[in-house]
Amino acid sequence: MARSYEAAIGALNSLQTNFAIVEELRKSTSREDMNKRSLPETIEWLRRIGYKPSDLDRLNLVHVAGTKGKGSTSAFISSILSQYTQPENAPSTRTLHRIGLYTSPHLRFARERIKINNEPLTEEQFAQYFFEVWDRLDAAAKAAGEDPSSLRTKPQYFRYLTLMAFHTYLSEGVDAAVIECGIGGEYDCTNVIEKPMVAAITSLGIDHTAMLGTTIEKIAWHKGGIMKEGVRAFSAPQAPSAEEVLAERAAARNTPLTIVSQHPDLRPNTSQVKLGLAGDFQYTNASVAVAAAAEFLRKTGVAQISENIMSEPLPEKFKAGLTQARLGGRCETRFEKNVSWYIDGGHTLESIRLAGQWFASRIQADSSSDIAAKKTRVLIFNQQTRDSEALARALHETLSDALQSGTPFTHALFCTNVTYKQAGFRPDLVSMNTNADDVELLRVQKSLAAAWNEIDPTAQTQVFGTIEEAVDFARDLAAQERKVMNQDEAPVMTLVTGSIHLVGGFLDVIETKPYSEAV
Repeated sequence: MARSYEAAIGALNSLQTNFAIVEELRKSTSREDMNKRSLPETIEWLRRIGYKPSDLDRLNLVHVAGTKGKGSTSAFISSILSQYTQPENAPSTRTLHRIGLYTSPHLRFARERIKINNEPLTEEQFAQYFFEVWDRLDAAAKAAGEDPSSLRTKPQYFRYLTLMAFHTYLSEGVDAAVIECGIGGEYDCTNVIEKPMVAAITSLGIDHTAMLGTTIEKIAWHKGGIMKEGVRAFSAPQAPSAEEVLAERAAARNTPLTIVSQHPDLRPNTSQVKLGLAGDFQYTNASVAVAAAAEFLRKTGVAQISENIMSEPLPEKFKAGLTQARLGGRCETRFEKNVSWYIDGGHTLESIRLAGQWFASRIQADSSSDIAAKKTRVLIFNQQTRDSEALARALHETLSDALQSGTPFTHALFCTNVTYKQAGFRPDLVSMNTNADDVELLRVQKSLAAAWNEIDPTAQTQVFGTIEEAVDFARDLAAQERKVMNQDEAPVMTLVTGSIHLVGGFLDVIETKPYSEAV
C-alpha cells in the first residue's frame, strides 16, 4: 500500500460502516449492548497499538462533552492554553510547548481533526501516524492468528482517528491535549481517559437519541460520564432537571462540579472581548472555556490563576486566546462580489435555531428593515440523516419571528452532501452511512422542498444533486440581480446551514472553484 495522504484517506474511508450494516446493527443489537462494549473494545485497540489507558495521563488532558458548542469550547480552551506556550528550549519544567486539539467532525480535510498548536497535521504527518497505527494493528492481528486484511482487525472510522490522535500526541510529546467527545460521554471511546486535568460539559440538548436516549435527563447522564473522581468539572447552565442529573453523577464520583455563570467580561452586547467565533451564544462557551483553562493552568502550575477568575477581570492572555480562537463553519462569513455567504452548521433543533438567530442578527445589522424586507435572500440547506423537515421548520420559525416576515428567504435550495457534479465526493468527505438510494433519488431534498412550499408558498424552491450546483445557482442568481440593481447594492445574503458535511463540502467548493470576481 502506498504511504501517501491520499492512500491514508482511502484506507480510512474503508473503515466507515455503510448504511446497510448500520441498519442491521440497529435491528440486531441493543443500544445497551453497543454502549457497554465501547470502552472495553477501545482499551483492547489501545493495547494492540502499544498503549494502556494510563499512558494517556502523560498528555495532561482536558476532556470536553456536550451537545452544543463542545467543538467551540474546545477551540477556546486550546487557544487560551496556547498563550502560555514557550519555545521548546525553555528551561522550566512547568512550561507548555505543544498543545493538542482533537475535534470532530472535520470540514474539508480529515487532518483538521488532529491539531497541534491549533494547526492541523500536515499531509505528511497525517500519513505517517495513520500508517504507524495501521501497521501496529496488522502486527497485532498476525500475532493473534488473525488475517490482517480483514476489516475486523481495525476499529471503525471515529475510533481509529481517536487512537491515531492519542498516538500522534504521545509521539509528538504534547504537553496538553484538549479532547472533544464524539457521541455522549460515558461510553464514548474518548472516555478511556482515566485522569484528565479537568472536564467540561457544554450546553445539552436532544441529539443522537438512538445512542443516548430521548430525554434531557438521559442525555445528561451520558455526558456526565466524563467526570472522574477528584477532578474538577465545569458545566454550562442547563435545564434544571439536567443540572440535577449532573449533580447526582458528580456526587457519586466524588467530583467537584461547578455550573459556570457568564463571566462579567463575556456578556453579549457589553463585552469588550471580540471572540474569534461569532454568535452571541459563543459567550457561554467562552465562559466555560475560561473556567476549564484556568483550572488546568492552576493544576499544572503553568500559571498562577486566581480561584476567583470568574468574577475578576480576565487576564490579558485569556482575552487574547478567546480573540484568536478559530473553528471553521461556525457562524463564519465569507464575501464575494455578488454574494455574502453566512455559514453555520445546525444539526439539532437548538443549534438550527441559534443559526437562525445569528443570521437574523446579520440581516438586521447589515441593512435597514425596509431594505432587508425587499432583498433577495437565499438558503442552502441539507440534513441527510436526522429529522430534516423538523430542522427546516424550526429555522423558518426562528427567522420569521426575528424578522417579522413569513418569507425569510426568497429562494430555498435543497441539495445533497455530494460535493461535485462530475467528481462526486471529495475523498475526505466521502460518507457511506447514508442511504444511497435516498441520495440518488433526492428523496430528502424533494421532501424538504415540499415542506418549505407548504410553510412559505411565496419562496422559490430548487432541488440539486450536489453542493456545487447549489453554489452555482446562488452565484448566478446574485449576478443577475447585480445587473438589474444599482452597482453599489449590497451582495445577496445566503445562509448555508444544516449538516456539517454540507458546510464542509460547501467550503471546499467555494475555495476550489472561487468566483472569478471574488473579493
